Amino acid sequence: MNPAAPSRSPGPAPYLLLAVAPLCWAGNIVLARGVADLIAPVAFAFFRWTLATLLILPFALRQAAQDRREIRRGWKRLLLLALLGISGFNTLLYAAVHTTTAINGALIQTSMPAVIVLFGLLFHGETVSRLQLAGVLLCVAGAAGIVLRGDPTRLAQFAVVPGDLLMATAVVLYALYSILLRHRPPIHPVSLLAVTFFLGAAALFPAFLAECALRGFPAIDGRVVLSVLYVALFPSIVAYFCWNRGVDRLGPNRAGLFINLIPVFAALLSVGLLGERLQGFHLAGMGLIACGMTLFYRRGAPDRGRPGFAVWRKPE
Repeated sequence: MNPAAPSRSPGPAPYLLLAVAPLCWAGNIVLARGVADLIAPVAFAFFRWTLATLLILPFALRQAAQDRREIRRGWKRLLLLALLGISGFNTLLYAAVHTTTAINGALIQTSMPAVIVLFGLLFHGETVSRLQLAGVLLCVAGAAGIVLRGDPTRLAQFAVVPGDLLMATAVVLYALYSILLRHRPPIHPVSLLAVTFFLGAAALFPAFLAECALRGFPAIDGRVVLSVLYVALFPSIVAYFCWNRGVDRLGPNRAGLFINLIPVFAALLSVGLLGERLQGFHLAGMGLIACGMTLFYRRGAPDRGRPGFAVWRKPE
């Protein structure tokens, strides 16, 4: 049995796990913008994953030792996952917030579920019913509504800058990471985190040295230390564990829709932590996302007697 195959009756646990990941990532985006002037992107990513590796290592050593044969056998797949979802995505995100606006960055990221669904069609021949497709579009519309603050005229401010291209590339990398998780070696989730975190940090080390040669070693103060500690613990260990387990149980297509919760949680965090007021466009966007996710996940979503959309189906 393939350990990465989604269960037919997963129960509520995978959905709860998948809700935790965007909550942590919403905090990561807010923090990344806040410290953009304090620490360079590669250094921030390198410190994050090095500390995350050190934090998880004591809990993963025994299990990783038991999984060593599968790790050795599947090291190429693990390295690819690390390059896509650990080194690549996060470094590009941290670099993007230096040159793109909050509106552009968040709007681009809301395209990730649609990209995951597209890759599922292309690489695995997964079908998507018309009702599910409508659910995806509703979620994207709701997330975009929150980002645009209910004002479509803000789209006129959308000017392509280098950060936009970096963010778009990051979205593609993480969509590939989510799709390829099903092909990971059959190892324990804690082993998967420890190995990919280590490989991701190791892959960033040469880039970190090059950045230090160009910009100098980053200045370390209390704000930087606390920021690295937060991103190493919550958006890294907690979020990736929850995301990987959720994708294992539900598959990338169904899990990917939870990415749309990032702007929802970002709005709620702003209200709770920054004292901002919850406005009508927040509620409207959350309502659209809730309706879209209900359509996508409802039992029997594929149209009866009607084919879904598929580009290529993998032979049995």
